[in-house]
Amino acid sequence: MGAHLRSHTPTSLAAIWPDLPLGDSAARRIVGRVVGEDRDDIDGVRGLSLRLAREMTARSRTTRLEVLDRRASRIDPFVKYLFRAPDGRVFEAVRIPLERPRWSVCVSSQAGCALGCAFCETGRLGLARDLEPWEIVEQVLTVRREGPERPVTGVVFQGQGEPFQNYDNVIRAAEILRHPCGARIGGDRITISTVGVLPMIERYTAEAHPYRLILSLTSAFQDRRAALVPLAHRYPVAALAAAMRSHAEKRGGPVNLAWVLMSGVNTGPDEARELGRLFGGVKVRLSVIDVNDPTGRFRPPDAEERSRFFSALAENGIGFVRRYSGGADIHAACGTLASSATGGVAL
Repeated sequence: MGAHLRSHTPTSLAAIWPDLPLGDSAARRIVGRVVGEDRDDIDGVRGLSLRLAREMTARSRTTRLEVLDRRASRIDPFVKYLFRAPDGRVFEAVRIPLERPRWSVCVSSQAGCALGCAFCETGRLGLARDLEPWEIVEQVLTVRREGPERPVTGVVFQGQGEPFQNYDNVIRAAEILRHPCGARIGGDRITISTVGVLPMIERYTAEAHPYRLILSLTSAFQDRRAALVPLAHRYPVAALAAAMRSHAEKRGGPVNLAWVLMSGVNTGPDEARELGRLFGGVKVRLSVIDVNDPTGRFRPPDAEERSRFFSALAENGIGFVRRYSGGADIHAACGTLASSATGGVAL
C-alpha cells in the first residue's frame, strides 16, 4: 500500500519520495487539501504539476474509516462513534460537547488495549494493533465533518489504548491536528493521557512537545496502584512522580494527574496525604472522575465519601477539579470503550 497522505505533516510528506520534486510549499498545500479541506484528491493543487500529481496519486492513498455505528446519549449531548479500519479492526471515539458551541473529541490510539487495568472495560479487550496517524486524525475529521455547526477545538488521547505505547504515531497525529495546514487545533487544546509509561514520559519531556500531558495515577501508593494498574509493577509511583515533577518544571505548568474515584479503594485521607508528600512544593491539578465499571466490581463513592476526599485533598494542598464523564447510557464514559471484534459494542 502507498503512503497515506493524512499520516503526514508537510515536513514528513516532503521527505517520503526523494526522487520526486516535491517542495515544502507544495507539501503544505497537499496537507491543507487532504486534512484542512478534508478532500480525497490532490488534483488542482497549486504548484503541483499534473504529472507530479499523477505520480503521487499512484504512490499514495486517502482511504477513510467506515463509521459502523453512531450512538447519541439520551441523557447528555455525547455521541459515540464505532469505526472500522480497512483491515477490519474496530475502535471508538467520543464527541464531547463543550460549554461554548464547539466540540472536543476523545480519540483512540490503539485498537484495544494491552494494559489490563482492573477498573477499565477497554483493558479487558487485549491489544489488536496500534493505530496509524491517519486513523487517529480521521476520527477527528469525522466529527468535524458531521457537525459543521460547531468547530472541533480540542482533542483528548484518552480513548482505547495507551498513547505512549504507540508514541511515534500519536505524536505525528497530534502534529497533523495542530498544524496550520492540518486541523488547526491549538497545541494547548490537545491532551495526551498516559497510565505511566515512564521512558516515554521522559522522552516526551526531553522533546518539549506543546501538548498537555496527564498521568492517570489513581493511587499514590505503590502496592495499591499495582493491584489496579499492572504496568505499575514495571514503573513505580515514586519514579513516575519524579518524572512528572521534572516535566512540570521544564514546561512551567502544574503536574496534571487523573484520578478514577472508587469507593473504599482510593478515597481515603491517606491518599491525599501521600499525594501531598509526593508532590510537595509543586502545583498539582488533579482531574477527578467517578469510576464506570459495568461489571459492578468497582463503584463510585457516595456524596459523603467524595466530599471527605475532596476536603482531604484541599487540606494537603492538592488542587482538583471534578470531571463529568458523559454518555454513560451508551457506554461512552471513561473506561467503557470496548468495541468487540465483530463490530458491536460490548455492553
